[in-house]
Amino acid sequence: MHLASWYNKYKNQWWALPLVLPSLFFPIAEWCNANTVMDGGRVFLVYVPLGLMTAFMVVFGWAAMPGIIVALLLRYVPLKGEIVALLAVVHFIVPITISWGGYRIFVPRRGSVMFGAIKLTGQRMLWLVLVNAVTFLVIYQIGVFFGWYDVSNNIGAENPLHTRTLINFQAVLIGCLTGMPFFYSVIRMFRNPRFMFSFFSRMKAQMQSGVTKVEITLWAGLVIVLVSLLLLPFNDFSTIFTTDYTLTLILPLMLWGAMRFGFLFITVSWAVILTILCSGFHNYLPPYMGFQLHLAIASSCYAVFSITIYLMAVVTTRQRFLHSKARRVAFIDPIVQMPNLRALNRDLSRYPCSALAFLRVPELELLGRNYGVQLRIQYKQQLNEYLHPILTANERVYHLSGHELAVRLNYDSYHERIDALDHRVKQFRFMWDGMPMQPQVGISFCYVRQPVTHIYFLLGELSTMADLSLSTSKPESLQQHGTNHVQNAVRKKVAMMNRLQVAIDSGNFILMAQRIEGIRGDSYHEILLRMKGDNEGDAMFMPDAFLPVAHEFGLSSKIDKWVLEATLEFMSKYRKQLPGSRFSINLTPASVGRLQFASEVKRLLERYKIEPWQLIFEVTESNSLTNLEQANATLTMLQNMGCRIAIDDFGTGYASYARLKDISADILKIDGSFIRNVLTSSLDYQIVDSICRLARMKKMQLVAEYVESEAVKAAVQSLGIDYIQGYLVGRPLLLEKLVIQENRDTE
Repeated sequence: MHLASWYNKYKNQWWALPLVLPSLFFPIAEWCNANTVMDGGRVFLVYVPLGLMTAFMVVFGWAAMPGIIVALLLRYVPLKGEIVALLAVVHFIVPITISWGGYRIFVPRRGSVMFGAIKLTGQRMLWLVLVNAVTFLVIYQIGVFFGWYDVSNNIGAENPLHTRTLINFQAVLIGCLTGMPFFYSVIRMFRNPRFMFSFFSRMKAQMQSGVTKVEITLWAGLVIVLVSLLLLPFNDFSTIFTTDYTLTLILPLMLWGAMRFGFLFITVSWAVILTILCSGFHNYLPPYMGFQLHLAIASSCYAVFSITIYLMAVVTTRQRFLHSKARRVAFIDPIVQMPNLRALNRDLSRYPCSALAFLRVPELELLGRNYGVQLRIQYKQQLNEYLHPILTANERVYHLSGHELAVRLNYDSYHERIDALDHRVKQFRFMWDGMPMQPQVGISFCYVRQPVTHIYFLLGELSTMADLSLSTSKPESLQQHGTNHVQNAVRKKVAMMNRLQVAIDSGNFILMAQRIEGIRGDSYHEILLRMKGDNEGDAMFMPDAFLPVAHEFGLSSKIDKWVLEATLEFMSKYRKQLPGSRFSINLTPASVGRLQFASEVKRLLERYKIEPWQLIFEVTESNSLTNLEQANATLTMLQNMGCRIAIDDFGTGYASYARLKDISADILKIDGSFIRNVLTSSLDYQIVDSICRLARMKKMQLVAEYVESEAVKAAVQSLGIDYIQGYLVGRPLLLEKLVIQENRDTE
């Protein structure tokens, strides 16, 4: 154990593996060379040693330099003597130093990663292949010029433009391009045997999805057949394979492999195939009819094929990687970094049966509005991590929009798993800036069988059941309660939403008015909204039926705008019949919370030439003032324009008195639930009396709702109420009937 630790610690030092491995690998690289004699000098079809030494530099960096020098000396001193050995050292070290140094300057970080990275391909081909090969040949030509080498026994020619020089340059180029990736992988396997598993794992990952063993076997069989026909011709003259042009048949097969099998597979395969082809070139290159020309063409084919295969493998592998990454990213939410709805749909289709749990955390919306969206993100991330210990390997938590999550569980014993999930969720404490929070979580669940084609409807039903879970404090089963009433409720909401949208677009609303009479003789009318039925003669829809749906689907602000514009249009049309008329219009929370609402009111008043004092805007204290700061800003702007503000249904919302301190309003409308029983309930009487005293302190006028008898009217008058509203004063009537009523009173 101690020896293994020592080895792992020091194996990359210059005196360890970098010093030993070059001497072991150099004979193998020379064995891979393919050469012949042409015009009295040696010519190479592939020259691998330079690529091998450069691969050592890629793996070990400058620590490989002593080992490279030792390998060259051990190889050439016994064969050529000390002088030639020193020349060989200079011949290798100079191009390797120049090319590696230039490469490290332009790729300062992660320069030694595995071959095939498209970002490094250009720099590697420029410095480690092209510059390396050119420098290597230039030094040889300089040596030939000065007489350092025996011309008859080296790869240089006296004339640098000789065909032999071109062929040898292409051989060095091919050796660097194909030998470097091959020996790089082998060296890393020797340095760390575990890299072998990583290598084959990456090779498999780089293959195109759908590649089978049959396809690989077919490809390998065709390659073997073609190489065999090239290396084992029938005879020297009668076969069509005895020609260098037959080499072109190998390119389509290699491109097939490059596009389907990935960079690592094809570069290793091509390095082996190229070595075999170059070693047996005499079997398919005719020794007659211009052997020099045929050799040059074959060498050029090797070079062009190698570059084409290398680049095609790099590009297609990179494209495959990006496509695979894009597919993975498509199933992950980029903000929360959790599986999304698409991933849930995919995973549900992978298993015959699953249990689906739905987690709804409505308080996240309020917390996120106050503390920012980052709170919601971190809550979901922390809850996801907290639930992982009770989930199996194939069970996951999924991010849904807003404040909802989903959990896919295995079907086996899912009732017990749901109980464990509920227990775990209730134990969860969310930490935000050191402050523990425990928002209430509603949980609903159901079992699902594939194929799942209704996931969106299913999630909607589970969301409704999760709302029920918030009140029962236990997980609610969708199957146990049945889905009919849930589906009907959702269907009714959707139908009402469509009906509302049509009503907004076509004006299928009815405006009604109810008189509010002042104790001192003045009066105004409250605008009440109704929606027409689907068919003529159908009953009208009351506000309680459609306003909650409008608020849920974000249509309430549009309805307010329609009511306001329709009221102003009526006032403009009948200004002569109803001079000085005043109307009270109800506003929903969405309108009060909009910054631009006051400016829209101002434009409409100017368009219809209506005075601001003729409008009173009623806001419901229990709903509209959740964002008190924005509500106050909007109401203040309306007051500054000259409009009046009334607080409707005062007394029913929570913290009514506390909020009244900060709200700027002119009129306070006391909820009818207190007025109706003011004569029979001393508590209601005391509440109304306290509201009246508070309003007088705030210099606000008071309106009593639900005044339906003379006795109630007398009681509220004694308390100092300024206006009364109810059936005693007048029932709601169509807005147009006000004109008829006014004409009748005038006559």
